Amino acid sequence: MPDWDARLPGIAPLARDGWIIQDEAFTAQMSLRDRLIKECPELVIADAGASDAAKNEVLEQTLKIVSERDGYEVSAKGIIRPDGVCVPLSGNPLITAARLVQEDLCLHEKRGDQHVLTAAVLCFPASWTLSEKIGRPLITIHDTVPDFDDLIARRVQRLFDGIQTDRPLWRHNVMRYLNPDLFHPRSVDVPREQNEGGDYVRSEHQSLVRMPKSRAVLFAIHTFVVRETLKD
Repeated sequence: MPDWDARLPGIAPLARDGWIIQDEAFTAQMSLRDRLIKECPELVIADAGASDAAKNEVLEQTLKIVSERDGYEVSAKGIIRPDGVCVPLSGNPLITAARLVQEDLCLHEKRGDQHVLTAAVLCFPASWTLSEKIGRPLITIHDTVPDFDDLIARRVQRLFDGIQTDRPLWRHNVMRYLNPDLFHPRSVDVPREQNEGGDYVRSEHQSLVRMPKSRAVLFAIHTFVVRETLKD
């Protein structure tokens, strides 16, 4: 999960369509995403009573953006991605949206005075497990993050409350790993790996997007992994 600190570092405004990024890893990442969704959906898909309105709106917003991007094509059977794969527009709308873009999609909806992770398609977790976070509010989702105290929790909740429609926000993090695996789940019961000194640099472009009608907040995560080359 995001490694917020007391200052909520690096939060910045983002272009309306900037939460969807297409890079040179598109074909490989989408192939892996499709395989994980097909072969182990119980590990990468979760729903804790998310509203149909919010899930449908995520797909609507995704389609609005990709329909304007080069490489996507609307056909009678669905949306053809830049890698040539046709994604039908039937079934679970959140899964459909996740099969169109490289981003992991985590949907948060207001329940009382807190935002709760109500549904997600998470194929590229960075040392966390979806089953342990789904259905939980922000304050408890991050209870294993060092220094995430009540003060930070309140600030993060205010951040979610303040997100405006068509004015998404973003931040990024940087982590080091010993291997380049995109699918990197880790239970809270397993000691965190000592990744310092690893050759692989992993960075997440994390976006927060307000859905205009349902008012749900989409947390979209685009993952980059590169091998660091040592300089002579």
